[in-house]
Amino acid sequence: MGESLTGKTAAVTGAASGIGLACARAMLDAGATVVLIDRDEDTLRDLSQAWGPRAHPLTIDLLDGAAVSALLPRILDLAGGLDILHVNAGAYVGGAVADGDPDVWDRVLDLNTNAAFRSVRAVLPHMIERKSGDIIFTSSVAGVVPVIWEPIYTASKFAVQAFVHATRRQLIEHGVRMGAVLPGPVITALLDDWPKAKMDEALAAKSLMEAKEVADCVMFMVTRPRGVVIRDLTILPHGLDL
Repeated sequence: MGESLTGKTAAVTGAASGIGLACARAMLDAGATVVLIDRDEDTLRDLSQAWGPRAHPLTIDLLDGAAVSALLPRILDLAGGLDILHVNAGAYVGGAVADGDPDVWDRVLDLNTNAAFRSVRAVLPHMIERKSGDIIFTSSVAGVVPVIWEPIYTASKFAVQAFVHATRRQLIEHGVRMGAVLPGPVITALLDDWPKAKMDEALAAKSLMEAKEVADCVMFMVTRPRGVVIRDLTILPHGLDL
């Protein structure tokens, strides 16, 4: 049986939509107090009003390095503690490198790597001092298998995997767990720039899945007994390889 989240506090980046929204809702339903982090102030306000007093909105532009470095005291002010950080926010870009826009690449790489790594650095002293905590990254199957139509996104997720597992080993002695969930294609806004023909083909082949399926995996990871860590959990649509 997994551990309860009742009485625990979690913070989820990119909580206004997609996987982050589904994971924040699942943690709240499991009894946690959840800080919803996103730049979409209106959506966060609406969610917190709908979800009740254990849901706290925190509007931050994750590309603002100083704001991310100051994340911990704002989380503590809202929730009183931090047991779980779900580093979920990310951006996607696909397409041929020869036709790509390096300015778009910069934003994707900054959000998927620099902002994500900085958010971990911001909360680690708190978790290390408490000798407890969970950090979960939303990575991607593209972090272990290079995907031909998304080389920049793939590169960012390979960087995430390297960071997660090098840092995870540093944290073992401090009682802090770290791991990654690696989804295949999920129906979220990240796929908005997929060509229509590719999207139609994927839907017909049942090679896309819902954000709730990823949330179920994240919940499994954060509720394991403290002596167990899920290092990587890959979840794929069953029809992906057809």
